[in-house]
Amino acid sequence: MTRTFVLVHGAWHGGWCWRRVADLLEGRGHKVFAPTLTGLGERAHLLTANVNLSTHVTDIVNVLKWENLSDVVLCGHSYGGLVIAGVAEQMQAAIGSIVFLDAFVPLDGDSVQALTSQAVRGALRAGREKGEIGIAPRPAEAFGVNARDRAWIDSKCTAQPIGAFTEKIRLTGAYNRIPGKTFIRAASYVNPGFDQALSRVKDDPSWRTFHATSGHDVMVDAPEWLADILVAA
Repeated sequence: MTRTFVLVHGAWHGGWCWRRVADLLEGRGHKVFAPTLTGLGERAHLLTANVNLSTHVTDIVNVLKWENLSDVVLCGHSYGGLVIAGVAEQMQAAIGSIVFLDAFVPLDGDSVQALTSQAVRGALRAGREKGEIGIAPRPAEAFGVNARDRAWIDSKCTAQPIGAFTEKIRLTGAYNRIPGKTFIRAASYVNPGFDQALSRVKDDPSWRTFHATSGHDVMVDAPEWLADILVAA
Protein backbone atom coordinates (compact mmCIF):
# COMPACT_ATOMS: atom_id res chain seq x y z
CA MET A 1 0.00 0.00 0.00
CA THR A 2 1.37 3.38 -1.02
CA ARG A 3 1.46 5.95 1.78
CA THR A 4 2.20 9.66 1.98
CA PHE A 5 4.79 10.86 4.52
CA VAL A 6 5.39 14.42 5.64
CA LEU A 7 8.64 14.61 7.62
CA VAL A 8 9.32 17.66 9.78
CA HIS A 9 12.86 18.34 10.95
CA GLY A 10 13.90 19.68 14.33
CA ALA A 11 15.79 22.76 15.46
CA TRP A 12 18.87 23.89 13.50
CA HIS A 13 18.28 21.22 10.84
CA GLY A 14 16.53 21.30 7.46
CA GLY A 15 14.74 18.96 5.10
CA TRP A 16 18.17 17.67 4.07
CA CYS A 17 18.45 15.58 7.26
CA TRP A 18 15.67 13.27 6.02
CA ARG A 19 17.37 12.34 2.73
CA ARG A 20 18.34 8.79 3.73
CA VAL A 21 14.89 7.98 5.12
CA ALA A 22 13.15 9.66 2.19
CA ASP A 23 15.21 7.66 -0.32
CA LEU A 24 14.30 4.41 1.44
CA LEU A 25 10.59 5.23 1.57
CA GLU A 26 10.47 6.44 -2.03
CA GLY A 27 12.34 3.30 -3.07
CA ARG A 28 9.41 1.33 -1.65
CA GLY A 29 6.96 3.36 -3.75
CA HIS A 30 5.77 5.82 -1.11
CA LYS A 31 5.36 9.58 -1.55
CA VAL A 32 7.56 11.71 0.72
CA PHE A 33 7.61 15.42 1.52
CA ALA A 34 10.44 16.77 3.71
CA PRO A 35 10.06 20.57 3.63
CA THR A 36 12.56 22.93 5.22
CA LEU A 37 11.05 25.34 7.73
CA THR A 38 11.35 29.09 7.17
CA GLY A 39 14.70 30.55 8.19
CA LEU A 40 16.60 27.25 8.23
CA GLY A 41 18.67 25.17 5.82
CA GLU A 42 18.41 26.39 2.23
CA ARG A 43 15.83 28.90 3.51
CA ALA A 44 18.21 30.45 6.05
CA HIS A 45 18.16 33.70 4.06
CA LEU A 46 14.52 34.13 5.16
CA LEU A 47 15.37 34.32 8.86
CA THR A 48 13.92 37.44 10.49
CA ALA A 49 12.85 38.39 13.99
CA ASN A 50 9.25 37.63 12.98
CA VAL A 51 9.82 33.93 12.27
CA ASN A 52 8.23 31.89 15.04
CA LEU A 53 6.45 28.62 15.79
CA SER A 54 3.31 29.81 14.02
CA THR A 55 5.38 30.45 10.88
CA HIS A 56 6.64 26.88 10.94
CA VAL A 57 3.19 25.42 11.55
CA THR A 58 1.95 27.37 8.53
CA ASP A 59 4.87 26.05 6.44
CA ILE A 60 3.63 22.48 6.94
CA VAL A 61 -0.09 23.26 6.82
CA ASN A 62 0.45 24.83 3.41
CA VAL A 63 2.27 21.75 2.11
CA LEU A 64 -0.75 19.63 3.02
CA LYS A 65 -3.17 22.15 1.50
CA TRP A 66 -1.36 22.94 -1.75
CA GLU A 67 -0.42 19.30 -2.41
CA ASN A 68 -3.98 18.15 -1.56
CA LEU A 69 -2.63 15.53 0.81
CA SER A 70 -4.77 13.13 2.81
CA ASP A 71 -4.25 10.15 5.11
CA VAL A 72 -0.79 11.52 5.81
CA VAL A 73 1.80 9.98 8.12
CA LEU A 74 3.03 13.16 9.82
CA CYS A 75 6.36 12.84 11.64
CA GLY A 76 8.09 15.52 13.68
CA HIS A 77 11.60 15.28 15.12
CA SER A 78 12.59 17.05 18.35
CA TYR A 79 11.33 20.67 18.12
CA GLY A 80 9.23 19.40 15.20
CA GLY A 81 6.94 17.81 17.79
CA LEU A 82 5.51 21.26 18.54
CA VAL A 83 5.16 21.97 14.84
CA ILE A 84 3.18 18.81 14.07
CA ALA A 85 0.99 19.32 17.14
CA GLY A 86 0.11 22.74 15.75
CA VAL A 87 -0.47 21.33 12.27
CA ALA A 88 -2.92 18.79 13.70
CA GLU A 89 -5.01 21.66 15.08
CA GLN A 90 -5.70 22.85 11.54
CA MET A 91 -5.39 19.70 9.45
CA GLN A 92 -6.51 16.83 11.67
CA ALA A 93 -8.79 15.39 8.98
CA ALA A 94 -5.85 15.04 6.57
CA ILE A 95 -3.64 13.14 9.03
CA GLY A 96 -3.97 9.38 9.29
CA SER A 97 -1.19 8.92 11.84
CA ILE A 98 1.25 11.11 13.73
CA VAL A 99 4.77 10.23 14.88
CA PHE A 100 6.77 12.12 17.51
CA LEU A 101 10.42 11.21 16.90
CA ASP A 102 12.47 11.87 20.04
CA ALA A 103 10.33 14.97 20.28
CA PHE A 104 8.45 17.27 22.57
CA VAL A 105 4.78 16.31 22.93
CA PRO A 106 3.34 19.64 24.04
CA LEU A 107 0.34 20.56 26.13
CA ASP A 108 -1.60 23.78 25.64
CA GLY A 109 0.55 26.79 26.53
CA ASP A 110 3.88 24.95 26.27
CA SER A 111 6.92 26.35 24.49
CA VAL A 112 10.36 24.95 23.74
CA GLN A 113 11.74 27.52 26.16
CA ALA A 114 9.69 25.96 28.96
CA LEU A 115 10.34 22.35 27.98
CA THR A 116 13.98 22.32 26.93
CA SER A 117 17.22 21.81 28.85
CA GLN A 118 18.86 24.42 31.05
CA ALA A 119 21.72 24.73 28.54
CA VAL A 120 19.39 25.70 25.70
CA ARG A 121 17.45 28.08 27.95
CA GLY A 122 20.75 29.73 28.79
CA ALA A 123 21.60 30.11 25.11
CA LEU A 124 18.15 31.59 24.51
CA ARG A 125 18.56 34.10 27.29
CA ALA A 126 22.02 35.12 26.10
CA GLY A 127 20.82 35.51 22.52
CA ARG A 128 17.90 37.70 23.48
CA GLU A 129 20.10 39.90 25.66
CA LYS A 130 22.38 40.47 22.66
CA GLY A 131 19.44 41.27 20.39
CA GLU A 132 20.05 38.21 18.20
CA ILE A 133 17.23 36.62 16.20
CA GLY A 134 18.66 33.11 16.05
CA ILE A 135 20.50 30.64 18.28
CA ALA A 136 23.70 29.11 16.92
CA PRO A 137 23.43 25.35 16.30
CA ARG A 138 24.59 22.83 18.84
CA PRO A 139 27.38 20.50 17.64
CA ALA A 140 26.38 17.15 16.19
CA GLU A 141 28.44 15.42 18.87
CA ALA A 142 26.07 16.82 21.51
CA PHE A 143 23.21 15.04 19.76
CA GLY A 144 25.10 11.75 19.83
CA VAL A 145 25.45 11.61 16.05
CA ASN A 146 27.78 8.86 14.91
CA ALA A 147 31.37 10.04 14.38
CA ARG A 148 31.30 9.45 10.62
CA ASP A 149 28.43 11.89 10.04
CA ARG A 150 29.22 14.67 12.50
CA ALA A 151 31.12 16.87 10.04
CA TRP A 152 28.25 16.61 7.55
CA ILE A 153 25.64 17.56 10.17
CA ASP A 154 27.72 20.44 11.50
CA SER A 155 28.23 21.79 7.96
CA LYS A 156 24.47 21.92 7.27
CA CYS A 157 22.95 23.13 10.54
CA THR A 158 21.99 26.81 10.77
CA ALA A 159 20.73 29.20 13.43
CA GLN A 160 17.33 28.41 14.94
CA PRO A 161 14.83 31.31 15.06
CA ILE A 162 14.48 32.46 18.67
CA GLY A 163 10.78 33.12 18.15
CA ALA A 164 10.22 29.44 17.37
CA PHE A 165 11.48 28.57 20.86
CA THR A 166 9.72 31.29 22.82
CA GLU A 167 6.21 31.30 21.32
CA LYS A 168 3.63 29.37 23.35
CA ILE A 169 1.54 26.85 21.46
CA ARG A 170 -2.24 26.87 21.63
CA LEU A 171 -3.82 23.42 21.50
CA THR A 172 -7.21 21.80 21.87
CA GLY A 173 -5.66 18.33 21.82
CA ALA A 174 -6.28 17.59 18.13
CA TYR A 175 -3.21 15.36 17.84
CA ASN A 176 -4.65 13.11 20.53
CA ARG A 177 -7.72 12.56 18.36
CA ILE A 178 -5.66 11.17 15.48
CA PRO A 179 -6.18 7.39 15.42
CA GLY A 180 -2.55 6.34 14.93
CA LYS A 181 -0.10 7.84 17.41
CA THR A 182 3.55 6.83 17.85
CA PHE A 183 6.32 8.07 20.13
CA ILE A 184 9.95 7.11 19.51
CA ARG A 185 12.58 7.75 22.19
CA ALA A 186 16.33 7.67 21.61
CA ALA A 187 17.20 6.78 25.19
CA SER A 188 20.94 7.46 24.82
CA TYR A 189 20.20 11.16 24.32
CA VAL A 190 19.59 12.86 27.65
CA ASN A 191 16.53 15.13 27.53
CA PRO A 192 14.09 15.40 30.45
CA GLY A 193 11.43 16.91 28.18
CA PHE A 194 11.38 13.84 25.96
CA ASP A 195 11.38 11.55 28.99
CA GLN A 196 8.42 13.47 30.36
CA ALA A 197 6.58 13.01 27.08
CA LEU A 198 7.29 9.28 27.04
CA SER A 199 6.07 8.82 30.60
CA ARG A 200 2.84 10.59 29.68
CA VAL A 201 2.00 8.40 26.67
CA LYS A 202 3.59 5.00 27.33
CA ASP A 203 0.65 3.58 29.30
CA ASP A 204 -1.98 5.03 26.96
CA PRO A 205 -3.28 2.20 24.72
CA SER A 206 -3.92 4.65 21.89
CA TRP A 207 -0.15 5.24 21.58
CA ARG A 208 2.62 2.96 20.33
CA THR A 209 6.08 3.56 21.77
CA PHE A 210 9.50 2.49 20.50
CA HIS A 211 13.08 2.89 21.71
CA ALA A 212 15.83 3.71 19.22
CA THR A 213 19.36 2.57 19.97
CA SER A 214 20.86 5.50 18.06
CA GLY A 215 21.60 9.08 19.01
CA HIS A 216 19.04 11.88 18.85
CA ASP A 217 19.23 12.22 15.04
CA VAL A 218 17.62 8.85 14.42
CA MET A 219 17.03 9.67 10.76
CA VAL A 220 20.79 9.98 10.31
CA ASP A 221 22.00 7.16 12.55
CA ALA A 222 19.33 4.51 11.89
CA PRO A 223 17.47 5.34 8.66
CA GLU A 224 16.53 1.76 7.80
CA TRP A 225 15.08 1.09 11.25
CA LEU A 226 13.19 4.38 11.22
CA ALA A 227 11.78 3.80 7.74
CA ASP A 228 10.35 0.46 8.93
CA ILE A 229 8.76 2.11 11.97
CA LEU A 230 7.24 4.87 9.83
CA VAL A 231 5.71 2.36 7.42
CA ALA A 232 4.33 0.39 10.37
CA ALA A 233 2.80 3.58 11.77
